[in-house]
Amino acid sequence: MAESMKGLRRSHRCTEVSNHNIGETVTVMGWVQKSRNKGGIIFVDVRDRSGLLQVIFEEGDVGSEGFAKAERLRSEFVIAVVGKVEARSGAVNDNLATGDIEVRATEIRVLSEADTPPFPIEEDSKTKEELRLKYRYLDLRRPDLQKNLILRSKVAVITRQFLAEEGFLEIETPMLTKSTPEGARDYLVPSRVHPGNFYALPQSPQIFKQLLMCSGYDRYFQIVKCFRDEDLRADRQPEFTQIDMELSFVDVDDVLDVNERLLQKMFKESIGFDVPLPIQRMTYAEAMERFGSDKPDIRFGLELKNVSEVVKSCGFAVFTGALEKGGSVRGINAKGQGDMPRKKIDALVDFAKDFGAKGLAYLAIDKDGTYKSSFAKFMTEEELKTLVTAMEGEPGDLLLFAADEDDVVFAVLGNLRLEIARNLNLLNKEEYKFLWVTEFPLLEYSKEEDRFVAKHHPFTMPMDEDLALLNTDPGKVRAKAYDIVLNGTEVGGGSVRIFQSDVQEKMFEVLGFTKEAAYERFGFLLNAFKYGVPPHAGLAYGLDRLVMLMTKEDSIRDVIAFPKVKDASCVMTEAPNVVDEKQLKELGIAIAIENNK
Repeated sequence: MAESMKGLRRSHRCTEVSNHNIGETVTVMGWVQKSRNKGGIIFVDVRDRSGLLQVIFEEGDVGSEGFAKAERLRSEFVIAVVGKVEARSGAVNDNLATGDIEVRATEIRVLSEADTPPFPIEEDSKTKEELRLKYRYLDLRRPDLQKNLILRSKVAVITRQFLAEEGFLEIETPMLTKSTPEGARDYLVPSRVHPGNFYALPQSPQIFKQLLMCSGYDRYFQIVKCFRDEDLRADRQPEFTQIDMELSFVDVDDVLDVNERLLQKMFKESIGFDVPLPIQRMTYAEAMERFGSDKPDIRFGLELKNVSEVVKSCGFAVFTGALEKGGSVRGINAKGQGDMPRKKIDALVDFAKDFGAKGLAYLAIDKDGTYKSSFAKFMTEEELKTLVTAMEGEPGDLLLFAADEDDVVFAVLGNLRLEIARNLNLLNKEEYKFLWVTEFPLLEYSKEEDRFVAKHHPFTMPMDEDLALLNTDPGKVRAKAYDIVLNGTEVGGGSVRIFQSDVQEKMFEVLGFTKEAAYERFGFLLNAFKYGVPPHAGLAYGLDRLVMLMTKEDSIRDVIAFPKVKDASCVMTEAPNVVDEKQLKELGIAIAIENNK
């Protein structure tokens, strides 16, 4: 039978009890982690979100009724214990914060009994994730997940404190907004009072935060839920949390400065890591040339080298054919991997094909300086030597080459360097290497839509010196856009916004919008710009991704209390699910189910 807490009040969390409390009477409450009956004395590990505390029960201290209760204790029973703090009678447990003490119980109340859990509540669980997510309320009792969510809370508190001190105002923006399908798919919400009309859940507070700048609020921030109906990956969820901000009367350097100081404070006070300032900056063009990625992991080398000029006249048709079609030939030098078995090289070739490569050319340099290569027979000895020199190849190295359109070459080698780094254990999770990537292309050409689309969003300001190119060569225009990258993961991004109406109208024109279409979608913003708009810029972090990297987890699901799985469903609540026919009727919605048989 469950008992009441009446008359009891918790005095300490489990690990708040220490050797400074020896001799004191304390009241602790929590879950039974483990119970061991040694005959006449029962040892119970009590767990709460702070950690474990050992409690001992002897009949002489707790009485026969209390001892009988202690004998019935099983894993996950919820109990309240009153007792005296003592130095631990047995061996000290250095692995526990409370390993040098124990509480000798004088009173016990069983507040709640528990069925046997479907899996052990323990750190580093080996239970399949699907089962753990089905019983997420139990999974969240695990100390490692609790540490993650406690850290997440700490990061949010530090962020609020810092931004408030920097003059930012926390302002909420609407969850029910207008659909503006430019980017990822919206989640739509039908309106009962406006039949046939829909709200959209926000992909970001972008337009509203720009309107707040128009309204004179100067510095805004919000820790806010956002929604995108897109395919999931390890670092994506259909609903996610942003640290969102916007600032007036600033340019790129101002935004980067305040955010560098935010990151420094956040990492120092939450995990004790000193972020060296200033954070390194790299243009998008340089990042692609050196790393084949706009979010390069700079914890290791394996940089790309462009050898197009070196091989343009060689006899290897794969190289020359790619160059004739306007592509490039680039390579990676895997230092010291010249003796890599052919089976592993073939695995890298297959890996490269997943990113669009037709193949992967390789040249292994033996320790005696001789070559083993997939293409050596098509090149002269002199051509091979020149190529090896260009790649800074030495005996014992493995050179890997991709030849194709630039986009394909960057995708192949950018991902290949990461795969090699994973295989060679070069990805040190104890390192935190930040990088600003700047000067992104303003636009990218969509073959599907046969038009330019915004690389970030249609309100991004072009670089001042590139404004004239909007009329003559839009594809070459660079943006005042910036991403903050940590260990090869984009954790945030933003831009300076367009605030001149003529530039904004030109941007919409380049994107293929008529003036009428632009006003139909974004009229409320464009109208606001008629009444005096300050220069402004912003940035948003993915809070989930940031905390994932701080906690050294591989998935954001491990830092979100109730995440979705790959098909955007919740296995615990079984959402999404059917709704009552009456609800659909009120909304004027009929469901048409396609038969795919």
